[in-house]
Amino acid sequence: MSMASPTLVLPLDENNNTLVNNAHPPHWKNPEPASRYNLVVIGAGTAGLVTAAGAAGLGAKVALIERHLMGGDCLNVGCVPSKGVIRASRAAHDVKNAGEFGISCTGSVAIDFNKAMERMRRIRAGISFHDSFKRFSKELGIDVFLGSGTFTGPDSVAVEGKHLRFAKAAICTGARAAAPPIPGLEEAGYLTNENVFWLTELPKRLLVIGGGPIGCELAQAFARLGSDITIIEASDHLLIREDADAAEIVQRSMVRDGVKLDLNATILKVEKRGAEKVITVEQKGKRVELVGDEILVGVGRAPNVHGLDLEAAGIAYDLHLGVKVNDLLRTTNPRVYAAGDICFPYKFTHTADALARIVIANALFKARQKTSSLVIPWCTYTDPEVAHVGMYEEDALDKGIDVLTLTVPLSDIDRALLDGEAEGFARVHLKKGTDRILGATIVARHAGEMINELSLAITSGLGLSAIGKTIHPYPTQAEAVKRLADAYNKTRFTPFGKKLFAAWLKWQRS
Repeated sequence: MSMASPTLVLPLDENNNTLVNNAHPPHWKNPEPASRYNLVVIGAGTAGLVTAAGAAGLGAKVALIERHLMGGDCLNVGCVPSKGVIRASRAAHDVKNAGEFGISCTGSVAIDFNKAMERMRRIRAGISFHDSFKRFSKELGIDVFLGSGTFTGPDSVAVEGKHLRFAKAAICTGARAAAPPIPGLEEAGYLTNENVFWLTELPKRLLVIGGGPIGCELAQAFARLGSDITIIEASDHLLIREDADAAEIVQRSMVRDGVKLDLNATILKVEKRGAEKVITVEQKGKRVELVGDEILVGVGRAPNVHGLDLEAAGIAYDLHLGVKVNDLLRTTNPRVYAAGDICFPYKFTHTADALARIVIANALFKARQKTSSLVIPWCTYTDPEVAHVGMYEEDALDKGIDVLTLTVPLSDIDRALLDGEAEGFARVHLKKGTDRILGATIVARHAGEMINELSLAITSGLGLSAIGKTIHPYPTQAEAVKRLADAYNKTRFTPFGKKLFAAWLKWQRS
C-alpha cells in the first residue's frame, strides 16, 4: 500500500520535488519484513545512514526506518543548505571588497537572493540521491521502511503495521530545533534552521535570537546578502564557548558586515504588530524594543525521543538530554544502541558519523570501542571561521595540567597577508615541559580545513615536534601550524642553554 504523503518542503519547485522524491518518496511501498534482522536502525540522518550502510556492507541483514526525510538535518536543514547560503554570501562580500585587490566594480553590487537560494536547492537536490530510499534499498540491499518506528518489546519494532524483530537495534533519531519559552514567540511566529531555507525573499530586517554558531553563521550570511541584522544575546559576547579573543575577531568581522549586536540582553516578550515583529529586551535595567520583519531562533536543540515508546523496550531517556547510553553507546537495553544527536552532547555531523562506526563495531562484533577515546574537532563557519579540537586552556587547568600556550597570528603568515585574510591566529595548548598537544584553536577563513593536521596529531599521539619536522608547502595559510612547532622549539632553549650555544658559536669563529 502507499505510504505517507510527500513531506512539504518549500518552495514547491523542481529542485525540492527531486529532493522529496529521493528523501521521502510519496508512493513508496514498505517491504515485507524479514523474520529477524541483525540490525534495525531507527532514523535516517547521518548516524542512521552510516550505521545501516556500514552494517549492510559487512553482510548484515539490516532494516532502516525513517518517518520524515532521509539525510536528516545535515542534508535537509543543516550543513548542506547553510553552507550553500554562506558560500553565496562570501561571494557577495568578496565582490564588494574587490577594490583592495585593484579590481574595480562599477556601480552597486546586485544580489539576487532568490537565485542564490535556488542554487542551494539545486545542489542539495543533487546530493540527495546519495541518501535516497532508492540507493539504500536497491544498491545497498537494505529494507527501508517509511513511517514512524515504535518499540513493541525489548527486541521488536513496529512501523506502519509491520513488525520487525531484531538481534540488535540502533536509535538514531537525532534532535530538532527548540525555541526558548519567551512570551508571545509562538504567537508571533519565527524561523529556525528547519524553515529558514524555505525563504525566496530576503527579509529586510531579521532579528536573530542567540549568538552561538547557528545564529552567528546565518546572521553574517544574511547580512552580507543585504538583510538588516540584529543579534540578541544574553552573554557579553558572541560564541561564548570559544576563547574570548577568537570570538572577538569574529565579532569585529560581523560588525563590519553591518550586524548590530544587543549583548547582555534579556528577552521579556515578543509581539506581532501588523506585519512587524517586536522583541522587547532589558539591558542594564532599561527596556528596549527591537523591530523586525522576521525572527530567527538559533538556540537550543531537543532530542527526538517522542513517539518511540522507549519504555516498551526498557530504554531510559531524558527529555532534554536524550537517550541514555554508556561509553560503548549501549542503552539500558543491552540489545539497543544509540548514536548521534539523540544521545551525545557534541551535535555535529562528523561526530554522528564517528559514533555510527562505534555502534557497528560494538553491536555486531562485540567490540568495546569507547566514545571517550574520540578526538572531536568542530568548526563555526563564520568568516573568519573558528575551529577547535581538544581541550581549551581552562579545561586543562581544571584538570590540574600545567599548560604552555603558543599563538601565531596570521599577520605573520605571508599567504594570509597576500590573500587579505590576515585577521586570525593559530593556537596550541601543550602539556608543559612536553610537546604533547592538549588542544588547539584556529581562527582563519579556512580554519575548518586547517585544524585537521592538529586533530590527526592528537588522535595519533604525535607531538607538535612531528608537525615541525613535516615540510609544508610555501606559501600556504596552514604554515601557521608549522610556525607553532617552531615557536615550541624556541622554548626548549633555556637562557643558560642559549648562552652556552652562543659561546660555542663564538668559539667556532675563533
